[in-house]
Amino acid sequence: MYLAYYGLTEPPFSLTPDPRFVHLSERHRDALAHLLYGIDQGGGGGFVQLTGEVGTGKTTLSRLLLEQLPAHTRVALVLNPRQTPVELLETICEELKIPIDVRRGSAKALVDALNAYLLDAYAQGLRVVVLIDEAQNLPPDTLEQVRLLTNLETATQKLLQIVLLGQPELRTLLARPELRQLAQRITARYHLLPLDLTETEAYLRHRWRVAGGTRFPFDAGAVRRLHARAGGVPRLLNVIAERALLAGYARDALTIDRRLVDAAAAEVLPPPVRPQRLRTGAIAAGVAVIALAALLLALAWRRPAAGSATRPAASPAASPSAPTAATQTAPATGAPATARIPRLDAGALATRLHAADASPAPAWQALLQLWGLPARAVTVAPDGPCAPATAMPDLHCVQGRARLDTLMALDRPLLLHLRDDGTASAWAVLLGADARNVRLRLGAEVFDLDRSLLQAHWDGEYTGLWRGPAMLEIPPRPGARGAAVDWLWLRLLPQAAQPGAPYDARLRAAVREFQSAHGLPADGVAGSLTLMTLANGLPGPRLQRALE
Repeated sequence: MYLAYYGLTEPPFSLTPDPRFVHLSERHRDALAHLLYGIDQGGGGGFVQLTGEVGTGKTTLSRLLLEQLPAHTRVALVLNPRQTPVELLETICEELKIPIDVRRGSAKALVDALNAYLLDAYAQGLRVVVLIDEAQNLPPDTLEQVRLLTNLETATQKLLQIVLLGQPELRTLLARPELRQLAQRITARYHLLPLDLTETEAYLRHRWRVAGGTRFPFDAGAVRRLHARAGGVPRLLNVIAERALLAGYARDALTIDRRLVDAAAAEVLPPPVRPQRLRTGAIAAGVAVIALAALLLALAWRRPAAGSATRPAASPAASPSAPTAATQTAPATGAPATARIPRLDAGALATRLHAADASPAPAWQALLQLWGLPARAVTVAPDGPCAPATAMPDLHCVQGRARLDTLMALDRPLLLHLRDDGTASAWAVLLGADARNVRLRLGAEVFDLDRSLLQAHWDGEYTGLWRGPAMLEIPPRPGARGAAVDWLWLRLLPQAAQPGAPYDARLRAAVREFQSAHGLPADGVAGSLTLMTLANGLPGPRLQRALE
């Protein structure tokens, strides 16, 4: 109910695991790098360990890990570790699609089946990974069975890689003397710490921007108090910030200060554990009831009475009868606003990829139409990259590899290079995405896919267009001077901008902060994606956010 009041299109601090809201701090990137190294180059087997406090982002990292695993990897995901050794073996076999109907209940038969599968996978050049979440809950006998699985090997190669994700108690568990054999087989380990104050602000700003917000409502004191009350834990940051926005809405406050954060934290965080008399508890309960009643009265006062003309009409974003975002933006896709978008499964997508034109030309034509540009605006190479016409100096090309959430942060349609088992490929136009689906255009057809299905057919390769000043054709480098560097200063540090100022350490720090807040690789170098994001206020097609 506060979305329209703060100019948002969706809740910024929801607890649902939407990949668009993922913001990786430096330590999250380090943790992901450790996991990928341990799996891909960590000695060919053994254990990889990731620990962290509740709510620090372990599950988010595990999802990103699964998305970035090499194509030759097969994964068994164990979400419930409280199993007997035989149940765990059955779960791993089921995840790897190993037939076990006649082997259930027999540990030896299950290990034999798993060993045969691993040997066959090794012969095909495949790597097999078992990922166990909440591993601190593994019973001792089940943990021993996990260790024994790493004995499956050839003369030169371990056949199974095991990733253990858990709370700090996992480190204590593995430090026991009786588990020293397992501990010695850990090839990579990382402990994920909460966010510091700078990372907390970048995290909050990133989620606010993805939700459509422009004016960040938390002042400096509120950010410091949010960090202190949440302890830098992302999940608690979301909970407190969400309640603080609701409190600000109820009080007609566009700026959230530390007092509102403290009030929100007092409502959602558990009280300190200390002895209290019954009378004190009763008083506290009474105060809570009064506070809740006051909040409900405030919300009721904000709700206009039937036929009242004293308050402005609700904005389309907040109106239940207003068109959805998908309906509003559907004409840009080339499909009628009322047309029902089909949803494809794996087989239907493979069929279309095999039937599609492998040339990027049709997809480029559709993308140029979205931008309202003529076909001669760019020259397209066979592998997808383009060269803008000399008559359009403000038109720029961008290409590379990136994650889907990074491309969604750019908020522009782009071309994705899709493949099917190496036998077919085609370029599709990315039109939009939400928490579960992506919308693509392939040839003349517009359709939706599950995000996981897209990841199975896309290795991150993209290309596309953006518009910005002509001097940005060659991205400025640290240490340089010139018109492009002047433009950077004006966009990021206008109060300190001076003509001819160099791309110095101060500007690089500002670039790095901007990149971090927008989900881009935070290297302080203003490359094409950073420049494209900085110029994103210019007119042009946008991505759809709500797919139906």
